[in-house]
Amino acid sequence: MAGGGTKAVVAALLANSGIAVTKFAAWGLTQSASMLAEAIHSVADAGNQVLLLVGGKRAQRQANELHQFGFGRERYVYSFIVAIVLFSVGGLFALYEGWHKIHDPHAIENWKWVPVVVLSVAIILETLSFRTAIVEANKVRGPVSWSKFIRNARSPELPVILLEDFAALTGLVLALIGVVLTLATGNGIFDGLGSMAIGALLVCVAVFLAIEMKSLLLGESATREAQQKIVDAIQNTPGVQRLIHIKTLHLGPEEVLVAAKVAVESTADIAGVAQIINAAEQAIRAAEPMCIHVYLEPDIYTENYVREDRPAVPEAPSH
Repeated sequence: MAGGGTKAVVAALLANSGIAVTKFAAWGLTQSASMLAEAIHSVADAGNQVLLLVGGKRAQRQANELHQFGFGRERYVYSFIVAIVLFSVGGLFALYEGWHKIHDPHAIENWKWVPVVVLSVAIILETLSFRTAIVEANKVRGPVSWSKFIRNARSPELPVILLEDFAALTGLVLALIGVVLTLATGNGIFDGLGSMAIGALLVCVAVFLAIEMKSLLLGESATREAQQKIVDAIQNTPGVQRLIHIKTLHLGPEEVLVAAKVAVESTADIAGVAQIINAAEQAIRAAEPMCIHVYLEPDIYTENYVREDRPAVPEAPSH
C-alpha cells in the first residue's frame, strides 16, 4: 500500500475507534437510535480500516507457483469486503434501528446534552480525518475532478477512505439534526428518521464502492495517461516500425501487465529483433515504473491485414 494511503487509513482508524467509544457511551445514557446507528457505523468504519491494512499487508506477499503474478489484487478483495460490511453492518442496521424507533418512538429523557456534545466532537474529529484523506489524495489526484479521481483510481484505499469519511461526516450531521429535533419537540420519530437517513446514505455509498471494487477485481486496464506513456515508449524505440496493438491489465494497484505486438523491419535478424524488443521493454519500464510484467511480440506489419477469427473455445467436457 502506498504511504499516503496507509497514513489516511491509520488516521481514519484512530478517529473512528475513539468516536465509537464515545458514541456507545452516549447511546447507553440516552438510548438514542441515531446515536446507536452512528456508534455501529463507527465500529463498521474502524473494522473496515483494519481490513484495508490487512489487505495491504497480504498483497505484499511474494509470488508463488500457484499465484505467479503475485497477490496485488488482494487489496481489491479486502476493499470489496469493506463495501459488504458497510452495507450490512452499517447501512442495514441503521435502517432497522430507525424503523424500530419510528414505530416505537421515545423522547430522549436523560442526559439530553450528551448526544449533542458527542456528535459535535465527532464532527470535529471526522473533519480532521477527512482532511488527512483529502491532503493525501491531492498528492496523487492531479488536475482531475474528485469524482473522476474516485472512479478512475486503481489504488482502492484512498477512494474508500474518502467516501467513508464523507459518509461519516454527512451521517453525523443527519444524526445531530435528528437528535436536536427530538430534543426540541419531544418526538422520538425524528430520532428514528435520522437513523433511517444514515442507513440510506451508507447503503448508497456501499453499493457505489461495491460496483467500483468489482470492476477492479475483474481487471482494469492502465489509465489513459499510463497507456499513452507506454505507447510513446514503444513507438520511440529505435527499430520499432509501429505498434500493432497493445493490452494492459492492473495486477494490483501498483503493478501493470503489458502485452503488445510490435512491427520490426523484415530484414532484421534474430539478434537484432531481440535487441529491439529488449530496448522497448526497458523504455516501457522507464516511462511507467508500474509496468512490472512486459511481454512484447515482434511481427512484420502488413497493410490491410485481416486477422483470422480466433478458434472457438472448446466446450467443457461433460461429466
